[in-house]
Amino acid sequence: MSRVAALLTRLVTLLGLVALGVLGPATAHAQSSPGALATGIHISDGRLVEGNGNDFIMRGVNHAHTWYPGETQSLADVKALGANTVRVVLSNGHRWTKNSAADVAAVVSQCKANRLICVLEVHDTTGYGEDAAAGTLDQAADYWIGLKDVLDGEENYVIVNIGNEPWGNTNPAGWTDPTIAAIKKLRNAGFEHTIMVDAPNWGQDWQGVMRANAQAVYDADTTGNLIFSIHMYSVYDTAQEITDYLNAFVNAGLPILIGEFGGPPDQWGDPDEDTMMAAAQQLRLGYLAWSWSGNTDQILDLAIGFDPSRLSSWGQRIFNGANGIAQTSREATVFGGGNPGDTQAPTAPGTPTASAVTATSLSLTWTAATDNVGVTGYDVVRVSGGSETTVAASTTNTVAVTGLTADTTYTFAVYARDAAGNRSARSATVNVTTDEGGSTPGVGCSVGYRIVGEWPGGFQGEITIRNTGTSAISGWTLAFAFANGQTVTNMWGGTPTQNGGAVRVTPASYTSTIPAAGSVTVGFTGSKGATNTAPTAFSLNGSTCATT
Repeated sequence: MSRVAALLTRLVTLLGLVALGVLGPATAHAQSSPGALATGIHISDGRLVEGNGNDFIMRGVNHAHTWYPGETQSLADVKALGANTVRVVLSNGHRWTKNSAADVAAVVSQCKANRLICVLEVHDTTGYGEDAAAGTLDQAADYWIGLKDVLDGEENYVIVNIGNEPWGNTNPAGWTDPTIAAIKKLRNAGFEHTIMVDAPNWGQDWQGVMRANAQAVYDADTTGNLIFSIHMYSVYDTAQEITDYLNAFVNAGLPILIGEFGGPPDQWGDPDEDTMMAAAQQLRLGYLAWSWSGNTDQILDLAIGFDPSRLSSWGQRIFNGANGIAQTSREATVFGGGNPGDTQAPTAPGTPTASAVTATSLSLTWTAATDNVGVTGYDVVRVSGGSETTVAASTTNTVAVTGLTADTTYTFAVYARDAAGNRSARSATVNVTTDEGGSTPGVGCSVGYRIVGEWPGGFQGEITIRNTGTSAISGWTLAFAFANGQTVTNMWGGTPTQNGGAVRVTPASYTSTIPAAGSVTVGFTGSKGATNTAPTAFSLNGSTCATT
């Protein structure tokens, strides 16, 4: 992942420098890859496609395999949540324990067994030129050449990401020549895989070096099978920065994806993940969220403790939110799903039934649809007269619908879809009237509060709300009070209101339902004085919670 400290120097100069070397429509378009080398995933007319020519749009996550080699179940877990791709962290031995050829072969096999496209990356290059411990792209290329016997024949399933964030903020212009040299070294060694290259500035290219030199780097690959990867964290905190950067590559006909990104804010900014995901969907570009689990800074963990049943608010956003993985991911056709010859739509799902109805939310469940190849997901729509609005997506036959208005009647229906994009007929509809409002009696809850980090005048906190009752909590209000004049300045996973020291938090759409024995996590940044005492009492929907 990107080093947080690497962002410090960008704040003053970002807007002035981003215009340098802008790629525009007049730039020469990327060449199509020669047919002789298009045996697997490759580039055609500036887009990532499969061997059969179908677009392949990555929807997945990063997984820190080299630091957690025993967590191989993670690949099956991210697949079950709808991902079609996983970017796997490896080490060439320069900085961390080297992943052997046998280990890499096993990872590739596990990706294929779980019907995932596998992006393999060497992490030891992170921040070269600024981090003295980092390795070079040339060393990374040598590692890949040592794995050639393992990777040959896997062009349909594997993309080679030469080195993670292979240049820091010190002289980022030095990135270009070593990148070209590493690409040529791999091609001269006979690699026919699509190659991925990360940007300098710790992957975020805030000085525009990759943007300015992308055409020259692309042209250095004689096969044309090269894709650029931008990492989007706090540098990308406005919609304009995000859309300008991505559109510069698209307009130039150069392939790009968001190879890493984060959503939770830090003291350097608040990444605009909503725009990142919406722009990727609009432009039909891939994205890979950082990261599944095991981060030093746990706010970036999608799953808490590698447990897919304990998604963080960040994980809920990525998998189940708008433009998220459940809604937009399509399995690679090389695995047999989404065959271009598959024109048969799934059967209509059963009529949905409602449960756990509150003033602002409810759960819907329906009988699963069937398909000749396989159902990959469901879209839940709200029906009003002759119009429909998509309100939720799921990979299973149940979903929580949030953000509703009290004492209002809604009409819902469900569509099924398969990997080829075929959509079923609409299910029968169900009418549901939300409750009039008021608190939920008898809530069983516990709350954990922790300070993630502090700096002069500010801090970052995290609140985990656990449902200790026997039924789901749908819609909630958490109340607590600060004792030392602290103020919430920004929050993710919930919406705060504050009056003096008293704080009330209502959920985001993706944290509104807390399953029985489950939990949700809300993160925030705040201002503080010299003392920063943690709150000592919490209540949920008016009921006192235990503290942990």
